[in-house]
Amino acid sequence: MVDNAWIAAALTAARPQALSALLRYFRHLDTAEEAFQEASLRAIHSWPDKGPPRDTVAWLIFVGRNCGVDGLRKARHNVALPAEERLSDLDDVEVGMAERLDLGHYRDDILRLLFVCCHPELPANQQIALALRIVAGLSLRQIARAFLVGETAMEQRITRAKARIAANPVPFDPPDAEARLERLGVVAMMLYLVFNEGYSRGHADPAAAQLCDEAIRLARLLLHLFPAEPEIMGLLALMLLQHARHRARTDQAGQIVLLDDQDRALWDGAMLAEGRSLVEKALRHAEPGIYQVQAAIAAQHARARHAADTDWGAIDRLYQTLEVLQPSPVVTLNRAVAVSKSRGPAAALALIEPLAERLDGYFYFHGVRGGLLLQLGHGLAAREAFNRAIALAGSPAEAAHIRLHLDRLAEQGPPPPVAAIQ
Repeated sequence: MVDNAWIAAALTAARPQALSALLRYFRHLDTAEEAFQEASLRAIHSWPDKGPPRDTVAWLIFVGRNCGVDGLRKARHNVALPAEERLSDLDDVEVGMAERLDLGHYRDDILRLLFVCCHPELPANQQIALALRIVAGLSLRQIARAFLVGETAMEQRITRAKARIAANPVPFDPPDAEARLERLGVVAMMLYLVFNEGYSRGHADPAAAQLCDEAIRLARLLLHLFPAEPEIMGLLALMLLQHARHRARTDQAGQIVLLDDQDRALWDGAMLAEGRSLVEKALRHAEPGIYQVQAAIAAQHARARHAADTDWGAIDRLYQTLEVLQPSPVVTLNRAVAVSKSRGPAAALALIEPLAERLDGYFYFHGVRGGLLLQLGHGLAAREAFNRAIALAGSPAEAAHIRLHLDRLAEQGPPPPVAAIQ
């Protein structure tokens, strides 16, 4: 017997590859999505009794392709669907399935699909939103949160992108080398957002780590295509340095452990070494970019054997460079943490107060602001900020972490330092 939780996790993990292969086959977004959904329903019906297939991705592609073809036949020729047994009973075909599916081809379908979704005929915001929905399978809420916009606005972006593709078909063939280079920045941003979604959800959903693993795999493929691009080196380095800490980010009770309190013995040494090596290699090109600078910040944390050894002044300077390369209220918010460590909470609070209107819907803004206010002894204002953060929390673990600050307020204990949210 296979439980529903395992099936849900398996379907989530298989979705990018299976959907990408189905899109290559049907060359129509809605048809591919419907085929995958139908295959998922058949998996939910079949796997608990028959057990999971040896290759869940291949099974979903095979069944999804059959379902999609039969659906098209029914729509076009009014031909009845085959019997359920013909689609669901794969006992006789599973052994040879992999050979018939051309595994070498579908293995890299996701990277191909990323370049297709990031076609220049679509506006940049629609490119990335569509890719996050189609490739990563993120919900509207997750994508909207990544862009700091409302769900309705994000749904409209994705709908417009699909409508534009339907009205003026975007080529589904692999782009040539020149086209790949033109779309490289958008593809890199897409991978960064996929990784960031997995990273931000990782403390609440262990399966989210699969998004990080997939983003890292695709970044490796991207670096193989563009081995001399320092920004792709920086992107992969950033992912490795961040993901190296995943085992230390939650305790046994599932509660968030902030960077300063993490057991650094749990950090993955091999990932850290590879990430630091890539950062150094990228910076030698003397062409600084946003991913290289972020990776350099992560490398500063990785160098510190203990939290007290962290060079917060260097991190502050790196964030100042990042503010020049990519002006953003979120970048300034992150810099404020470094400023609070090196110059105190008052300087950090002065830095983020002008961001209040733009980041009012952002969980981390209110959490950081509450921590700074608490250090400065402004208990009532800190409580209001923490309550706002709890209302915006994306997971129970995030809400529980903020409640710890409220508990300290209630007990009138000493204010905790602002910790780096990494």
